[in-house]
Amino acid sequence: MRIVYGVSASPFVRKVRVALAEKKLDYTIEPVFPGPQEPPDWRKISPLGKVPAFRDGDRVLADSSVICAYLERTAPEPRLYPQDPYDYARALWFEEYADGGVVAVFGAKIFFQRVVGPRFFNQPTDESVVKNAIENEVPPLLDYLEGELKGDYLVGNVLTIGDIGVASQFVNLGYAGVTPDPKKWPKLAAYVKRVHERPSFAACIKEEKEQFGFGV
Repeated sequence: MRIVYGVSASPFVRKVRVALAEKKLDYTIEPVFPGPQEPPDWRKISPLGKVPAFRDGDRVLADSSVICAYLERTAPEPRLYPQDPYDYARALWFEEYADGGVVAVFGAKIFFQRVVGPRFFNQPTDESVVKNAIENEVPPLLDYLEGELKGDYLVGNVLTIGDIGVASQFVNLGYAGVTPDPKKWPKLAAYVKRVHERPSFAACIKEEKEQFGFGV
């Protein structure tokens, strides 16, 4: 039995769920909210205390990138990591661009401020933080992605782990009321829409909107 541990609206939990869906692998999700309410044995499953974690029988892993790499080895089709060495490295790069760079702006400075803080921690939104991020930090991130899009996807014109990582961050940005302006970033706006309409993403987005009322 495969189990994904985490909060479904986390971009990293979603990343793993989309990878599982693309590979048509069955799993269940067990909600875990890191912090005071986390299960007593949580740090044994996720030593850093972060979501997601993953169980496959008696095998336990933590970190979305590690989990997705494991899924690729255990269920190699459809391939989410290109065979060509350069394309493989590029897919890993876009995954890291999302996980290590984009999230610091989309997540901490916009999604947390507008959604997580007010809804779950009774914290008011600091719109000055949001405004500065939208005006000064988001555009360079979008400019880069716009320039890298040569086809329908970021690498080799086929869905890879890089697309899953990047597009997952844009789901949360959208929940905070921000989307790429198609006049400024036409290729990126079309790309985000296209990837989010894949059944793997669409199912997660539908579930999250119903569960949390995002976008309502």
